[in-house]
Amino acid sequence: MSDITKTQDVAITLDLHYLQLLSRLFPTVATASTEIINLEAILNLPKGTEHFLTDIHGEYEAFQHVLKNASGSIKRKVNDIFGNSLREAQKKALCTLIYYPQEKLHLVKDTEKDLNDWYLTTLNQLVLVCQSVSSKYTRSKVRKALPEEFSYIIQELLHETSGDLNKQGYTTQIINTIISTERADDFIIAMCNLIQRLTIDSLHIVGDIYDRGPGAHIIMDTLCDYHNFDIQWGNHDLLWMGAASGNDSCIANVIRISMRYGTLTTLEEGYGINLLPLATFAMDTYADDACTVFALKQKYADKTYPEKTLRLIAQMHKAIAVIQFKLEAAIIKRHPEFAMDDRLLLDKIDYNNGTIIIGGKSYDLLDSSFPTIDPADPYKLTPEEADLVEKLHNSFVNSEKLSKHIRCLFSQGSMYLTVNNNLLYHASIPLNADGTFREVAISGKTFSGKALLDKVDQLVRTAYFDGEDYALDYVWYLWCGPDSPSFDKDKMATFERYFIADKNTHREEKGCYYTLRNNEDTCNRILAEFGINDPHSHIINGHVPVKTIKGEQPVKANGKMLVIDGGFSRAYQPETGIAGYTLVFHSRALQLVQHEPFESRQKAIEEGLDIRSNSFLVEFNSKRMLVKHTDKGKLLRKQIEELKQLLKAYRLGLVKEHR
Repeated sequence: MSDITKTQDVAITLDLHYLQLLSRLFPTVATASTEIINLEAILNLPKGTEHFLTDIHGEYEAFQHVLKNASGSIKRKVNDIFGNSLREAQKKALCTLIYYPQEKLHLVKDTEKDLNDWYLTTLNQLVLVCQSVSSKYTRSKVRKALPEEFSYIIQELLHETSGDLNKQGYTTQIINTIISTERADDFIIAMCNLIQRLTIDSLHIVGDIYDRGPGAHIIMDTLCDYHNFDIQWGNHDLLWMGAASGNDSCIANVIRISMRYGTLTTLEEGYGINLLPLATFAMDTYADDACTVFALKQKYADKTYPEKTLRLIAQMHKAIAVIQFKLEAAIIKRHPEFAMDDRLLLDKIDYNNGTIIIGGKSYDLLDSSFPTIDPADPYKLTPEEADLVEKLHNSFVNSEKLSKHIRCLFSQGSMYLTVNNNLLYHASIPLNADGTFREVAISGKTFSGKALLDKVDQLVRTAYFDGEDYALDYVWYLWCGPDSPSFDKDKMATFERYFIADKNTHREEKGCYYTLRNNEDTCNRILAEFGINDPHSHIINGHVPVKTIKGEQPVKANGKMLVIDGGFSRAYQPETGIAGYTLVFHSRALQLVQHEPFESRQKAIEEGLDIRSNSFLVEFNSKRMLVKHTDKGKLLRKQIEELKQLLKAYRLGLVKEHR
């Protein structure tokens, strides 16, 4: 019995008013039946490939390359399709063309003697690759991804083969005409971009796009135009979201980190933040201060700066750091429930002797010049500092580009996501030592587990869209608060790292979660809290770099926990020994891909130097996973059931067809 015939037995359980509304989209028995047939067919397609990345930290070249090569998926496709029929150098050249078509075409034209022959060969190769990566999608979905100017031609090439004797001349002539009409370059670029797009069906960014690297704004430009993605906010993202919301402590932190790592391009060129008032203030206030403690980490900077500029950056760095400590103190004093009085350190300094008392112990300060601090009232901003804060505040909240990117973070992002039996969040779920969910006080009420992340998500949105004072302060707490699910450490030892040599004071004790996450029962308890009880479920997060160089593994708790922060950021690579992980979830398996450092976009183009990657199988599906097995499949089945009820209503005369 067909599905359409079975609909005769479907009970009408939906409200007739809803069915009448649905009938506007499917006005006849024929259109409703056709849609059911279409959706039932889609359920039996292979699931699309999901791609997971985390802790990108502004490393835009490596990020863009990983998207272009789909963590090695395109190279594997090329190897599968062409095998030994192409030499390794030819396959490498084809992959480079797919990743960087415009740039590679320029190089080819400089070296290729018979360009038309190269065009003919290459176009046929690209058609084969495109046929392969598009094969798991409906024609409708592929059609929507096509560039408008070449849509018809690409459709013809994808769905006809040169092996069909009846169509051999037809497809050959299409390609020959593309070349003869001098459209080959544009067509190749369109095909390469289409291959990139179809290789990754959905992209999950599990937090921390911002800070440390040189091009967070470029990453956000890429994401805002990406076809299908989501973001689980990391603590560095939340810091920038707080800054864009107008939290001055967040603004000071953002600028301080940019000064520390030399990523001024993001601030000035990316977002048009005017740093001239800070430079003027710093030069006047610290004119005779070398500010050596605040020297730029030059090896991570976005460019090489002359000595005079380096000195100015160090002065600006110190100026904004001192302002940050004052601004943060105001929040801590407003909210004793944050329990962060241990971060009030300016009043613990002996300004005459250049020492500080922490935990009952006295330490010498590495820098004891504080011209803007009044020992009698150390947390009070000077009039000049207050004026500077106001100017920086206005620059952040009025940045059009920053506003666009932050709104993208809100529209596509959240504190967590459950998708296809995987739970995604950036850092932690606060836990007690016994593994129970930690109760966290917010506005006089307590929240834990899923309810805590839901409440935090709501507060972050309130801070930006409503500007409510408590919500604004709480966004800063999310950056560095002990019970923050995006931080979850006893303190952020920023002051100690700058001013105290004893590294014991720099230590930040992680919450119980970071130990308990190695336990399978703990992970199952967390998954169940978010409504996931499937035996093949996983928690996917980042935040704490996996120190592969010391033998640490990203797969924990018998495969239930996947920590995929492997050091995209160059600042972390000495700790991790690698340059990041990505996770690929396709219809056959869940694969972890470990990447070596990416040299440069230029070398990738000129020398074909791809990122060296190793893949590890996390989980293999003996049966191919289909759309029907995914969250999307659940939605489609619901739509099918509703359409079947509409059919029944048509046939019973409860709803009229619109002919």
